Amino acid sequence: MIKEITAKTLLSSAKQPDPWFGIKYTMNLYRGCQHQCIYCDSRSECYKIENFADILIKVNAIDLLRKELPRKRTIGTVGTGSMNDPYQPVEATRNLTGQALRVIAENKFPVHVITKSDLVLRDLDTLKQINQTYAAVSFTITTADDTLGKKVEPGAPLVSQRLKAMQTLAANDILTGVTMMPILPFIEDTEDNIRAIVEQAHAHGAKYIIAAFGMTLRDRQRAYYYDKLDRLFPGVRQKYERAFGERYSASANNARKLEQVFRELCERYNIATRMPQFTPQKKSMQPALF
Repeated sequence: MIKEITAKTLLSSAKQPDPWFGIKYTMNLYRGCQHQCIYCDSRSECYKIENFADILIKVNAIDLLRKELPRKRTIGTVGTGSMNDPYQPVEATRNLTGQALRVIAENKFPVHVITKSDLVLRDLDTLKQINQTYAAVSFTITTADDTLGKKVEPGAPLVSQRLKAMQTLAANDILTGVTMMPILPFIEDTEDNIRAIVEQAHAHGAKYIIAAFGMTLRDRQRAYYYDKLDRLFPGVRQKYERAFGERYSASANNARKLEQVFRELCERYNIATRMPQFTPQKKSMQPALF
């Protein structure tokens, strides 16, 4: 179901930028996500999204952004992609993300887009304009294999399409890299998979890879995920129950070894394991990078 809603506010602010992603202002233009990744944490009860398959479109989002963004005294990175994908299929017709990026460009704010979609290339010209301040696009990649990717991220574009989009962004001097998370235990936690992701990221112009070796498992997220495991990976659910019980987090098998392999490869290919971030500045000051 796709439904239009009216939001009261759009941007949420943090006192300090997120240490992983550099985000000071979070922007969610939609609720729910059509990519329907089987592991998505946004299904958890704490986010109060009754049915994550329902797509709620904030029809007044752009008006809110035009009001809220100029009032911010600190120029900081606007992030989108934390609760849903800003380039899920509905964006192709509704264009909320594209419109929002133009508002961000007009106000000379930096942006960090996190996505699983090559649809981001539609807004390349706007991103190049924002990049006069700072623009970053991170592609979530948890496997380098298109077949496995389609199992765990059924509504998202193929991994190979994301990599090609990354290559185009890099060729246009847009800071781009990978969010390599989650790495699903018993499914994606192999040295071969980690090696393949890093090597493909390097080949397609990634400047950084932000990694986490494991996943969250809580309430509705766990129930949905386990149901999908039963259907797609028979027998794997039982491995989770034995290994993790009711724990909130599920670490990848041999996580320390995987991280060692990851860091050695990143060093070999000169890929950062933390992304270059924009330094927040008062509006009277000149923006800068660290």
